[in-house]
Amino acid sequence: MKNINKNSFLNYSILVPYVLLAFIGIIMVFSTSVPYQLQRGLSPYTGVINQSIFILLSFVMLGIVYRMKLKTLKNQKILSFVFIVLLLSMLMCRLLPSSVALTAPVNGARGWIHIPGFGTIQPAEIAKIFLVWYLATVFSAKQEEIEKNDVHELFKGSSFSQKIIGGWRLPVLSLILIELIMPDVGNTAIMLFIALIMIGASGISWRWFSGYGKVFLTIFVAFLGLLFVVGGKIIPTSLPFAYANKRFIAFVNPFVDLANSGHQLANSYYAIANGGWLGRGLGNSVQKNGFLPEASTDFIFPIIVEELGIIGGILVLGILFFLIGRILMVAVRAKDPFNSLIAIGVASLLLLQVLVNVGGAIGVIPETGVTFPFISQGGSSFLVLSIGIAFVLNISADEKRREISELSSHYIQESDL
Repeated sequence: MKNINKNSFLNYSILVPYVLLAFIGIIMVFSTSVPYQLQRGLSPYTGVINQSIFILLSFVMLGIVYRMKLKTLKNQKILSFVFIVLLLSMLMCRLLPSSVALTAPVNGARGWIHIPGFGTIQPAEIAKIFLVWYLATVFSAKQEEIEKNDVHELFKGSSFSQKIIGGWRLPVLSLILIELIMPDVGNTAIMLFIALIMIGASGISWRWFSGYGKVFLTIFVAFLGLLFVVGGKIIPTSLPFAYANKRFIAFVNPFVDLANSGHQLANSYYAIANGGWLGRGLGNSVQKNGFLPEASTDFIFPIIVEELGIIGGILVLGILFFLIGRILMVAVRAKDPFNSLIAIGVASLLLLQVLVNVGGAIGVIPETGVTFPFISQGGSSFLVLSIGIAFVLNISADEKRREISELSSHYIQESDL
């Protein structure tokens, strides 16, 4: 089995949708970024060139990660190094003065590192895939203990503080809390849900996860209900979370304040209404011409619908959901706990990001500033999600190799008999 090229085990049912989404992303980034570039006297090709460079880098990174041995991905030293670099990057974004150009805030949040001549890097995007990688490594190594001690193995400690922040909980909570104080509510929520899903998939009894999930859901709904009742009156505009409160006000009724908090969501509605079933045609969006801010990033899905129609939007979502479904199939069929947990985590990350982005764009949930996977302009997001796809392709190849090896061994044993 060692002589077989690893490319022979490549899962094309995952690779093909990924490449197709990247291709659609290049087209839509070009379509949505041209008006923005022209309004600022820049080359209309700047946005698509930058995105294409990141996509090429992502393809290279995908190939590197795919060729890695799985024991390398489980290496504690590598995990520790990545965590330290990630933590320092996030702290730098938050703690350095806003006057520092490298960490200047964007839309009220301070989660970006600006690299002159290269673009921006958002450590939160890296943190999301790191949580999947880190928790899969930790939980897969504890399978025998979890089977014996159930959820108590994950939250063991001699004191309450040790149960909450001991062991693996400290790195996870530190990343989530730092992201919360950026402030970046959207990515914080995704990171929190990823952690909860990974805990639920770790092997603990479902009754524990469902019980804690009900408590968490009750608190979350109560918090949203409080915001819905008090609107923007409870949070002064001088506080860090004022921008998030404005988005919630827009969610309640974007047409109350069309010139400010409701501007984006209202124009998102207009874009979807303009598109109808068949769309206005590629490149013919009206709302991207200065009416809908963030048309190439957070609100790219409404532009897809405006240009390609509801049918086009459904097809794009269909490709994404097909990709997520194939990743989940890898998780279900995997015999190695690490492989299964990685696939579950990557599928959850993609699903959460789609639901949060599209939900915000169509007004089902408050807009959060989360990008649309593989389509939105944003090098960090595409690169990190590509690493997630590479993880899944790697473990899928490992599972296929293992299956063929077992079948070969079984056939040899039967031949000897």
